[in-house]
Amino acid sequence: MSSGRFATRPLLCALVAFAGLGAVAPASAQGKLDARYTATLSGIPIGRGAWVIDIADDQYTAAASGTTAGIVRLFASGQGSSASRGHVRRGNLLPSTYASSLTSDKKSEELRIVLQNGTVKDVSVEPPSPPQPERLPVTDAHRRGVTDPMSAALMTVAGAGQQIGTEACARTLPIFDGRMRFDLQLAFKRFETVKAERGYSGPVAVCTVTFTPIAGYIPDRPAIVYLARQRDMEIWLAPLAGTRVVVPYKIIIPTPFGLGVLEATQFVATSGATRPTPTSARIP
Repeated sequence: MSSGRFATRPLLCALVAFAGLGAVAPASAQGKLDARYTATLSGIPIGRGAWVIDIADDQYTAAASGTTAGIVRLFASGQGSSASRGHVRRGNLLPSTYASSLTSDKKSEELRIVLQNGTVKDVSVEPPSPPQPERLPVTDAHRRGVTDPMSAALMTVAGAGQQIGTEACARTLPIFDGRMRFDLQLAFKRFETVKAERGYSGPVAVCTVTFTPIAGYIPDRPAIVYLARQRDMEIWLAPLAGTRVVVPYKIIIPTPFGLGVLEATQFVATSGATRPTPTSARIP
């Protein structure tokens, strides 16, 4: 992997799927989010993205799209989208489908995951990945008790509205992204106050993030080794109005080539009873 891809890939993945953060827990009430994000590396713009969430009383949808931007386009271009859909039962978010589409200069990929009660029932990737004997196998046990990357970005806390506390960060997140099974352990670090160019202004909970690969990865791959050793990654969580859900407002990933930051420029949340329809996120 080239140095440029090593530095930018985690942020570009975050633009599409927000690195799979979250857990299944009571969602409560209804709310919508329309957000826009920018990604920078050492302060230089490298990408931008959009994220739309719609949580109703019985179902939810979430969709994101992202594309490279700025100087990075001189070396490589890419764009992608992902979406998740699920049910809300007794206040719990239960993902049912996840799909992502990624396109770069050299290849395109379509991925789909079907889940039921936290168990992966089916995974399809087009075109199929070539066999890699060095990749640690994913067993049936690894596919149970997990969530998909997009649904995982919807995290629940006690209280509602603009309330947010240290418990937002008290969780270990079991993630399956279609190939790899990994855990993300969050821990509370501090509170901050943010102000988007449009939308939310108020407190966020800042969590440290520790990445632990479990299966479906190549152990000596440089990006995996680097991320597993990191202790300075952060995710900043902001509340989604009208629900007990908090979602990423900002993600910080140190890289060998500078600090990578994904941050919301627009974070417009509205509360009230809605019924999700096929959700789309478009970058203006």
